[in-house]
Amino acid sequence: MMNLRHITLHQLRLFYSVGKHLSFTRAAEELHLTQPAVSIQIKRLEESVGIPLTEQIGKRLFLTEAGRELFEACRDVLDRLRVLNDDMIGMEGGVKGPLNISAITTAKYFMPHLLGTFLKDYPRVEPRLTITNQAKVIRRLEDNLDDLVIMGTIPTSGNLELAAEYFLDNPIVVIAPPNHPLVGERNITLERIAQERFLSREEGSGTRAARMRLFAEHGLEANIYMELGSSEAIKQAVMAGLGISVLSFHNLRLELEAGLLAILDVQHFPLMRRWHAVHLKGKKLSNTSKRFLDFLLQDGARMWEDINVKRLHLPTSLLNPKLEPDADE
Repeated sequence: MMNLRHITLHQLRLFYSVGKHLSFTRAAEELHLTQPAVSIQIKRLEESVGIPLTEQIGKRLFLTEAGRELFEACRDVLDRLRVLNDDMIGMEGGVKGPLNISAITTAKYFMPHLLGTFLKDYPRVEPRLTITNQAKVIRRLEDNLDDLVIMGTIPTSGNLELAAEYFLDNPIVVIAPPNHPLVGERNITLERIAQERFLSREEGSGTRAARMRLFAEHGLEANIYMELGSSEAIKQAVMAGLGISVLSFHNLRLELEAGLLAILDVQHFPLMRRWHAVHLKGKKLSNTSKRFLDFLLQDGARMWEDINVKRLHLPTSLLNPKLEPDADE
């Protein structure tokens, strides 16, 4: 019969890491232990509960049914202890302590600014911002590694039950070098833009998909001159005069301020997508992460308008965008 009375918190942490990675070696690296030490502790844990928790098939490690149940319990216990610790820290004197945020790559252009503003009011918060790709962000969601995850597209496949809060618009605009003949023209038609030499993101890009949907709606195809694998490469190619393109406005602040790029006033642009703050449904947010989420929801849109639209004197069309289905960069 399973007996959980003698399980220690140390063993719970060890088993959670093993279950997360399905590897004694990776768990040992994460916890700064030796692989034999982890194996011994898991064996002792199995002896305590009286039932196998892992099984080795070939070179792969798997959790047994009992192991999967214990893994979920470990996740719940450790998450509750983390939240309790963060709340206790907050009770000592306001909002402070750890704040773990992960975000998809494109968010690197605005998340540091939002965090910086938040930290001016709450300087004792200890932020950790992880910028990575969409697949890794979803994996971090699955492993419950962060307080909040910043993303555009909300995953609908798999078993994830998520809570998502929209907090910031993500405009997609048409960009050109500042000496392009269309710079300064008003209400440029899509038909005219389709004739231009176009620099496109690679297949799988949300920006590319949004542009293709709009063109297809009007029976048009872009004149693709080159495909490039990143927003930075697109910007450099446009600045070099190789063609025009579309990018998220959040990628462009420095180049626009320096006069290295220009936004074209094109019909049906900007296309507006959305940024969301996401966490697992049912997750108990700490006081600090709740306050940061409130900050995003209350101040994100205002900061976008104050810092970007007014400051850079952008086309008024940015204030009346066409809402596009959410997609990531």
